[in-house]
Amino acid sequence: MSFNEWLNKRFPMDRLVREHLTGYFAPKNFNFWYYFGSLALLVLVLQIVTGVLLAMNYKPDAELAFASVEYIMRDVWGGWFVRYMHSTGASFFFIVIYLHMFRGLLYGSYRNPRELIWIFGMIIYVSMMATAFFGYLLPWGQMSYWGAQVIVNLFETLPIVGPVLSEWIRGDYVISDITLNRFYAFHYLIPFIIVGLVVLHIVALHETGSNNPDGVEIKKGPKGNRWSKDAPADGIPFHPYYTVKDTLGMVVFLIFFFGVVFFLPEMGGYFIEPPNFEPANPLKTPEHIAPVWYFTPYYAILRAVPSFAGTQVWGVLAMGAAIVVFFLLPWLDRSPVKSVRYRGFSTKAFLGIFAVTFLVLGWLGTKPPSAEYTAMAQFLTVVYFLYFFLMPCYSGTGDNVGKSGLALFVISVLLAAGSLYLCWAETPDLGTGMKWLYTILSVLILFYFGLRPGWIKADEVKPVPERVTG
Repeated sequence: MSFNEWLNKRFPMDRLVREHLTGYFAPKNFNFWYYFGSLALLVLVLQIVTGVLLAMNYKPDAELAFASVEYIMRDVWGGWFVRYMHSTGASFFFIVIYLHMFRGLLYGSYRNPRELIWIFGMIIYVSMMATAFFGYLLPWGQMSYWGAQVIVNLFETLPIVGPVLSEWIRGDYVISDITLNRFYAFHYLIPFIIVGLVVLHIVALHETGSNNPDGVEIKKGPKGNRWSKDAPADGIPFHPYYTVKDTLGMVVFLIFFFGVVFFLPEMGGYFIEPPNFEPANPLKTPEHIAPVWYFTPYYAILRAVPSFAGTQVWGVLAMGAAIVVFFLLPWLDRSPVKSVRYRGFSTKAFLGIFAVTFLVLGWLGTKPPSAEYTAMAQFLTVVYFLYFFLMPCYSGTGDNVGKSGLALFVISVLLAAGSLYLCWAETPDLGTGMKWLYTILSVLILFYFGLRPGWIKADEVKPVPERVTG
């Protein structure tokens, strides 16, 4: 009896390989955007491996944490390399995930029957944000300490549960040694939870089948190809075809990744901020406190919402809503087609505007507060939420638009009016030119939604092919 026969009598190795690799038929028209799923898995493995190696020499003690990082960088053989791989890997992980999510928006990968795949993916994203936040404190540098201080204090603004929740997160009344130990435990634990979520994500994906740039369901199309008469005609085995393709993508990715690790690990202060090369000092506040770049879009939204009724809770709620709203996408999008290739101009335009809005909000989140930056962030926060809450209107056609258009137009009027009020009444230091720019943009939004029901025919979706195209 061979080892393979012995193993398969006790564990279904061949069946797993057949179901998820050689016998899993993926659409044959995957393009550039389909590299990022496998790249995300690669970076996750890199982060776990480098994290475990760092944990062997790191001291989760407020008196020793910063010195232990210096020890890793200066005295541990290859320690600087592992540390920079881990810090650079965190940023590359979010870059890959953001591109992976954008591909989902492009091709409607959150639509029926893939709602659960999208939900699992969003839970992975939130878990990544959590583990990144917990890991951000561990170097015990100035920005790590004060960034954690600001974020934890925000939870105190929540009514009723806020003070108890923030105290539970810290484990103390202030950021202290107890907090560091708690964050270290969570930072070590959550990546393994993410691994379990990734397994669920992939199992759900292979159950429904992969989406493709055309949004065509190959399982519902004709059957029979050169490998199997029962397999989809427009499918090819994931292995070896896409494993070779993904391997090529990984090689190119690693070239860029190690280029950054060796030559630009701090990335001009975006990956590792200059204040984090100083030990944490609770008595000295940095001139400008901002989270690491992958949190800054939401941080900009947080700062954009002014305090009301003596509390900043509205900004915290807006920041939370900016993340939670992604979970609702499968039910907000009412387009009869999935892929952006066959959608009307409005959907394409709004997706492009949303992408630019997200990037600019991220840039604003890195900047010190000012009247102009705040007004810009307030306007873009309105645009951010308009993308989601007006989606039932601009993504629909025919009667769907007629029924929902009026209500959504009223909502857009209220949101735009609120933005204009903040711009003109609440920011007297803002330049007149900037005020008129926001006014013109707000009027254009209202003009579009006011006339949208009247030119439905000009925004109809294109016919979707019955089979995938190249």
